[in-house]
Amino acid sequence: MATYIIRRFFLMILTLIGMSILIFVMLRLVPGNISDILFDAAGMVNEADKARLEAELGLDKPIIVQYWTWISGLMTGDLGYAYVSEKPALDEILPRIPVTAKLALLALIFSVLIGVPLGVISAVKQDSILDYSLRVFSLSGLSLPSFWLALLILMAFVHYFGWIPIYTDKPASIWHEIGLLSIPALAVGFRASALIMRLTRSSMLEVLRQDYIRTARAKGASTASVNYNHALRNAVLPVITIIGIEAAFLIGGLIVTETVFNIPGVARFLVEAIRWRDYPIVQNLVMFIAVVTVVVNFLVDMAYVLLDPRIKYDD
Repeated sequence: MATYIIRRFFLMILTLIGMSILIFVMLRLVPGNISDILFDAAGMVNEADKARLEAELGLDKPIIVQYWTWISGLMTGDLGYAYVSEKPALDEILPRIPVTAKLALLALIFSVLIGVPLGVISAVKQDSILDYSLRVFSLSGLSLPSFWLALLILMAFVHYFGWIPIYTDKPASIWHEIGLLSIPALAVGFRASALIMRLTRSSMLEVLRQDYIRTARAKGASTASVNYNHALRNAVLPVITIIGIEAAFLIGGLIVTETVFNIPGVARFLVEAIRWRDYPIVQNLVMFIAVVTVVVNFLVDMAYVLLDPRIKYDD
């Protein structure tokens, strides 16, 4: 087990190094840079001033030097400066991470609390009216875009309650913030819950057809014991996988939702940074999303060992 963890850790490091190179190079392939944008916005045409600005920003240095400056700064906690605000990138990014993390966590909680129980019920009540209704519900969740559902929610709140559940001022308390985040979290978590529900249903149906389930029923085990103690525990591994994938997806997939609900999180800030070609912000935020994705995948692998004793990682 220890050997596997060490090997997996080094694989994570190699993956992140490859991702950092890809992120850095792809950003530089995009036409234009921050100096072009700043000069166009100010209406300046003096090439000498533009060259001086590029030198101040470090854009005149070779790509290898720029990459090493960035990656060495990451290892020491220096993420550089935001070109637009002229503030340290860490000061711009750090306050926004908890907001997006809370929103993603709430969306994941809602998706699991809705998707897993409904998937189990749909499998247990296979081919019943309830099963067909839940399958239509899941298809609607997979079909409706999150941004469109978010707009419908905003319109409904305006029509029925006369107010819009978006960030205007800083929330007065944590409960006020959770209340504001719950509505967009439900909009985002609806699609994830539909995916989790369908996978839970198919996994449960596969397990319920196994011989040991029939044996448990023949021995007189109750329906609840068979469904939850035997079937669900063995059907949960594929569900854990998709929950991990959704957790990583939610961190980077909240761009439209944060924009619609005016949430000052990482995803919305990333869109603004892309528009301004603010390299330090964009590459650090995309790298942050990559780190979250890799770490979540590692945690899912570790969860397999805890949930299924049959899985062993030999040294």
